[in-house]
Amino acid sequence: MLNNVTAVVCVKNEQDRIEECLKSIKLNQPLDIIVVDGDSSDDTVKLASKYTDKIIVSKNSNLTRDRKIGVNAVNTDLIAMIDADHRLDEDSLQKLLIDLNNGNYDIVQSQLISYKNNNYWNSAEEDSWNLTHNIPGKKQMIGVAPAIYKKQLFSKVNFDDEITKTIDDTDFIYRLTKLEYIRIGIGKTKIKQLHFSSFADYKNKFKWYGIGDGEFCRKHPNRAFSMVYHLIVRYPILYSIKAAIHGKFKVIPFFIMQGYVRFYGLIIGLRSKD
Repeated sequence: MLNNVTAVVCVKNEQDRIEECLKSIKLNQPLDIIVVDGDSSDDTVKLASKYTDKIIVSKNSNLTRDRKIGVNAVNTDLIAMIDADHRLDEDSLQKLLIDLNNGNYDIVQSQLISYKNNNYWNSAEEDSWNLTHNIPGKKQMIGVAPAIYKKQLFSKVNFDDEITKTIDDTDFIYRLTKLEYIRIGIGKTKIKQLHFSSFADYKNKFKWYGIGDGEFCRKHPNRAFSMVYHLIVRYPILYSIKAAIHGKFKVIPFFIMQGYVRFYGLIIGLRSKD
């Protein structure tokens, strides 16, 4: 048992994905599993209760707010942040903990591999992970999950002001990176992630991310240029060139679509009013 690790899973209307996620977490035997439900209208809570009695329903739900609610409920020194689309092997958290210790990290995120790979867009997404994400080592920015965090970090960062209505995951990590001497990175551990099923699903996901990017830029205007550059230059142009150099041509439309759809969402997020 991982006596010093609590898994936190934030969900909303995830009845189709939550059981496989929680089953895979239980295989790793963390000390506790805390599910924060964003007031789901489906059977998410009912299904989650089969795997843990630590379920918190967040009535005023927002992803960052829900993550912080989960963090506040943790009584261990380490937190494993897992999402409903992640599927762990029975030793995934133990390996990720080794990555944390070997890299002397405060936060370590896993690499990503496919859980199911059923179509062109799924295959392209996996290629995108291998080109841009699955590179172990110290980083300036990483994703929120799947990752292990030292809980002490959260005593130094306030997440309760100006929480936006869409998604604050970029802000979640950004605020943590502002801590002095923090070390974050990507480990050697690979965790499976379930793909979306169609082009329309990916387009909707990236639009949602983009709206969150726009809200992030409204809160942190000093990061707006960097974010815009990331979406209209790095993704569609620089990453596409990298893909071509490595012979991964099928991922080029994926990078172009991701960059420009997120940029469209960013414009919406910039114009919206909380």
